[in-house]
Formats: sequence, structure tokens, C-alpha cells
Amino acid sequence: MIFTTHHDTDKKKDAEGLQLSDDLLAALAKFQTIELEDFQMDVKELEIIFEAGAAGQIMPKLKLPAALGGGKPTSLLQIPFLPPIETYPNKITEVKLGGTRSEGGTRGRSLTIGGEVSPAFYTFERPMPHKPVITLDVFDMEVPLSKAVKMHVKDVVGDPAAWAKLAVDKFGADMVTVHLISIDPLLKDATPKDAVKTVEKILQAVDVPLVIGGCGDPVKDADVFEAICNAFPGERFLISSLTRDMDIDRCAKYVKKNGHAALSFTPMDLNLARELNRRLYDYLGREDIVMDLTTAALGYGLDYAFTNMERARTGGLMGDSELAHPMSSGTTNAWAAREAWLKMPAEWEPRELRGPLWEVTTAITLLLAGVDLFMMMHPAAVKTLKDVTNFLTSGKKADPAKYANWVNVKA
Repeated sequence: MIFTTHHDTDKKKDAEGLQLSDDLLAALAKFQTIELEDFQMDVKELEIIFEAGAAGQIMPKLKLPAALGGGKPTSLLQIPFLPPIETYPNKITEVKLGGTRSEGGTRGRSLTIGGEVSPAFYTFERPMPHKPVITLDVFDMEVPLSKAVKMHVKDVVGDPAAWAKLAVDKFGADMVTVHLISIDPLLKDATPKDAVKTVEKILQAVDVPLVIGGCGDPVKDADVFEAICNAFPGERFLISSLTRDMDIDRCAKYVKKNGHAALSFTPMDLNLARELNRRLYDYLGREDIVMDLTTAALGYGLDYAFTNMERARTGGLMGDSELAHPMSSGTTNAWAAREAWLKMPAEWEPRELRGPLWEVTTAITLLLAGVDLFMMMHPAAVKTLKDVTNFLTSGKKADPAKYANWVNVKA
């Protein structure tokens, strides 16, 4: 330990509180500095004050390693990045859609969704077992459509079979969603038999798996779904959708009896999703259920939809079996946002581009949350989502040189 005194202070004042002997104080006054070896001090409180500039003299000088030239660093250390690899205790259930001829149906191929063992596109952990699937909307009667959509389908509106064929042959749809709007009691109130005829025409026009959508009336939908399930056993339709206000026991029984799958639809509440799935388990296997947790589009709660779906996927992987199901997104909800179709100031135009951008932004966001099945409408949005998905699952690496100077890029 080193004691130091100063010429401009009284020696007793310098040692105040230390209770040093007179001999030691005299030595300090004479030599200014005394170094003691093997010194021990018992104190309750100790305050050490460095004068300005003293720290640089007391602290040891840091020496840079020779590898850095002994001077200032000229480059960053090259350290490899190794992403953390996690293993999850559960797996998302696989669901097969579409029945081929060998399986009792008439479809040219079946599609499988689900089966994930890691979060969406964590390909550094494990490859995705199945790519997300896109199904295009087809309506069985004329409905109001945005100009950006109608310009692509104007020749087939009112003919659901021709519309379905266009969606598959030209727009690249993996599946077709048949919206039986005409059965709505407040519209045409078409009969279940009429709905069966419409589905039959579409089955003959395309050979892809079908999603069968109703009108939203829980009683009428239940009757129509039953007629269609009974009329086409083995086709492995996705019945869209079964909700909490329907006769779940009745609906689940005829879905299971005829070999179809059910879309379990609930508002954005995971507890309600768990409740509905538990009720369906009484009749349907886990491999017969796809979840729809409700899609809020860009500008209308997309962040909430993303968080809800991400929580469902994470919960399913972590062991919540009631949430370990593939997810569907009604991405066409994006067209309900006025910004997708409304005429706006020049900086927001053209609408023909803004609309599909609104839809594909919604889709890509939810793609990263783990959605397996996208219900879409605009062909440009479909192509963009397919391109993004194909790139993310291709194993290719992006070229960072293309984006290094993004700040300086001019529009």
C-alpha cells in the first residue's frame, strides 16, 4: 500500500481518519511517499479520491495484441456466426387435401400441409416439409369486385367452372375455393341441390383439390355442407368453415363419414380456437382439422393477426396439441380495406398496382407467421407470393453486394 502527502496540506490533516503513528506521519512528511508491504487495514468505509490525471498514471497501460499491429485496430475480427439450433417437443399435424382416384376421389393430385417441426422458414434448423398452398377464390354468382381484380376475370364472372379453370390454368392456383354465395337466404337462397350441381361442374372443369365455402349463415351452411359431403365422398374437400355457432356434432359427423377435412374458424382468440378444436376432436381426427384464426389485413390489425398466428404456431411446437394444426389465412380480406381499391391522391396510384400490393403484403407477413394455406384473389399477388416462397425454400443465399449501398439507391 502507498501513502502520499502533499506540500500544501497539513500532515495530520492528510492522515485524518487513518490514525497513523507520529513516526509514520514524520516519515511521510520527509519522504512524501512510503510503500508498505504485507499491509492489512480493517475499515468500515473507505473512500479513494484520484486527482485529475492520476488515473492514467495508476492504471496499467493496455497493449494491443501483435496480430493487430500493436496499434489501433484496422479491421473487425472475423468470427463465424453459428445460428442457435433448437429442438421443439411437438410437431404440427399434417393434413392432406384432395382425394385422388386411388383414394376414392377424382382429383389429379393431393396436397399436404403442416408437418412443421420448427418455426416458419427456420431452414437453418430443419427444412420445411411442405410448401404453403395457394387457393384462388371463385364465386358461384356475380359479386362486386375491385376493378383491379375484375379486369382479370371479367370474362368468367358468373360461370364458376370457367372461373376455376382460369384460376388453375392461367393463374397457377394450387387449389380452388368455391364460395357458394347464392345459398344465402338474404340473396338467392339457392338450395343445397343447386350447390351440389355447382360443385359438380367445377370438379369436372379442374382436377385440383377444392375448398368449399358457404355464405356465413350457420343453419344454411350446415345443410349445404351436408349435401355436398354426402354427394362427393372421398374427394377430401376442405369444408370452410365450421364455427362455434353451428351444430358442431352434426357437421363433424358428416365431414368425417365422407372423408373430408374441416376448417375450424374462430375470431382472433386462441382460447376460442382451443375450445372449438376440442369439440371437433370428439368426431374428427387431428389430421382432419385446419385452423383459421381470422385474418386482419394490412392497416386493419395485421400486426395483431401476425402475433396471434405466431403464438399459435409457437404454442403448437412447444406442446399445445390443441393449436398444433396447419393454419389457413383468408388473405382476400385485404380487399375489404378501402386503401386497396379506393381512388386516392396521385402518389397512391395506380390502383391496379396498389390493390395486389395490399394483398401480397398481407400474405407475406402471415407467411412468416407460419400460415400453410392462403386464400387469395389477384393473380399478381399469387405469383409474387409463390416467387417469395420458392426463393425462401430453395436453399439459395442472397447476394449482399446487391444491397450494400441501399441507402444511396435512387427510386
